[in-house]
Amino acid sequence: MEAFLISSGIVALAEIGDKTQLLAFCLAAQFRRPLPIVAGIFVATIANHAFAAAVGSWLTGLFGPDVLRWILGLSFLAMAAWILVPDKIDEDEQPNARYGVFAATVLAFFLAEMGDKTQIATVALAARFDSMLAVVAGTTFGMMLANVPAVYLGKKAATAVPLKLVHGIAALIFALLGLVTLLGAGSRFGF
Repeated sequence: MEAFLISSGIVALAEIGDKTQLLAFCLAAQFRRPLPIVAGIFVATIANHAFAAAVGSWLTGLFGPDVLRWILGLSFLAMAAWILVPDKIDEDEQPNARYGVFAATVLAFFLAEMGDKTQIATVALAARFDSMLAVVAGTTFGMMLANVPAVYLGKKAATAVPLKLVHGIAALIFALLGLVTLLGAGSRFGF
């Protein structure tokens, strides 16, 4: 349950103002069909985060506990810094509904998540916790918490909470995870 809750919270906070949330706004404005957009976000997130969690789990078996502790601790600290950098969506990333709204959303979201903050966070969280399923469920739930309101409520939902405050809280959580990992708090997980 700890892996699910931490993964959900971190990704939900990290996703606010992220380029994939901006993509959700664009999809909602362009297509005005929330159900296929939400379903596409869900499918793309599960596929992307399952891959990321598999990489994280693989890394756990690849490195010894001391090396893994340093990699994860420093990765969480790097994520804390990265989360403070605002995202923007490029003009060439605008989706095309050639194959329908659902397919456009799946493809656009899957590609936008590649190398994104939340995908990298999923790799680190899967390496940190010994429950790939709980991490994928948590990160997917966090993505949906941030993006479903974006699809249904649009930019009003995003501007209701100060973006700098949300990013600051997310950065603080990542920094705390990094510090406690470096200090050996993950020893019960084998690193």
